[in-house]
This record gives sequence, C-alpha cells and structure tokens, in this order.
Amino acid sequence: MARFNKIYAGPVDQVKPQVQERICDTSVLPGTLVVESGAKFAPAGANSGEKLYVVQDNYLALKGVDDAWPAGDTIVAMELLDEQFFNVRVPSGVNVARGAKLTSNAAAKLSLATTGQNIALVSEEAFNNNTGSDQLVRARVARRNTAVA
Repeated sequence: MARFNKIYAGPVDQVKPQVQERICDTSVLPGTLVVESGAKFAPAGANSGEKLYVVQDNYLALKGVDDAWPAGDTIVAMELLDEQFFNVRVPSGVNVARGAKLTSNAAAKLSLATTGQNIALVSEEAFNNNTGSDQLVRARVARRNTAVA
C-alpha cells in the first residue's frame, strides 16, 4: 500500500496541474514517468533526457494510486512544472535522503542519480524504502538540463 493517496501534492494554490492525455500501449502505475512517443505516451527509459510527465492516479474511474492504468487506455499525465510537488514511485531498496537527485530507471520509476546522469527530480523528504514494494516519495522538479557532476 502506498504512503500517499494522491500523486499531485501541491502547492494548494495551484489545484489543477497541467496535464496531457494520450494513449499508452503498456500498463502504467500512477507516480511513474512517461515520455511522448509520437501521438502516444510510453514509459520513460533509464536516465531519460526527454520531457518527462508523471502518471496521475485514475481519478476518472475512482481508482487509487496503486491501481495501474490498463494497457491501451488513454492516461492522464502531469507536466513537471517548477514549484510543484509530486509523489513519485521509488523501487524497494532505494534509500532517499532529502535533497537527493533522482533520475528515471528502466522501469520508469525514480532512482538515485549517479555521475553523468540526468536529474529529473529532487527529493523533498527522506525515506528508506525497505518495505519490499515500490513507495511514493515526495519530490519536486530539478533545474532543467542538469546532470550529476
């Protein structure tokens, strides 16, 4: 069970994040990263340098953050905008410190960025994910075009 019940985390004065809707040929979980692939969304690859979107919970079908969008469905994904916070998926075994630089992994989730990798988001909380499952961690957008030195 996820630690948060929504993917968009604020700020509260911006109640509606900017979203895009596209078909995704694969099943995706809320809180994972997707990229545009033609007229569709596709899960982000490892260390993606493309424009990233965070998959929103399927509120249209009254689904929670642990309910995957079905393959072939039109999904709602939020644009990563500055000063907004998102709850993003971090795999089990990843220990995140506040301020940790995060990048996309091969499963479209967030992992710690290492030297030379693109920084997608920065953690806004510390969380030691030893739960045995993916968990949602609060993060914000990193500065554009940055990489770990």
